[in-house]
Amino acid sequence: MVDVLWTIYLGLLATASLTFLIKGKYKTKLSKIDFVVSIMTWIGLFGYVTETAILNPTVWKFVSVAAFLWDLSFTMLLKGYEGEEILEELPIVARRVWMLITFVVMVGPLYYGLFRYAFA
Repeated sequence: MVDVLWTIYLGLLATASLTFLIKGKYKTKLSKIDFVVSIMTWIGLFGYVTETAILNPTVWKFVSVAAFLWDLSFTMLLKGYEGEEILEELPIVARRVWMLITFVVMVGPLYYGLFRYAFA
């Protein structure tokens, strides 16, 4: 059952990234970097879910830490400066808390799997 849930999650991540790509949502440099980071983390999660050795574990240790720091900073700090106001009616503190909660719920499993793949 757990394998099925991981596979569904993997498919949802891939679908979301490809949908954004097809709809042309990656327009700025920062969002293009974010897309590349998303692809790298998806490949790592794919390796974890399928129990397949992809590249060296040292590479995944670096990728998991760097990607986590990128994703956190992009979500919390940089995304709002790309001309897209998210939840603009909320005060900045409430907006950041909401973004952090959303970050943990949506990509928390990604980084859990990626860290397990890199450090286990």
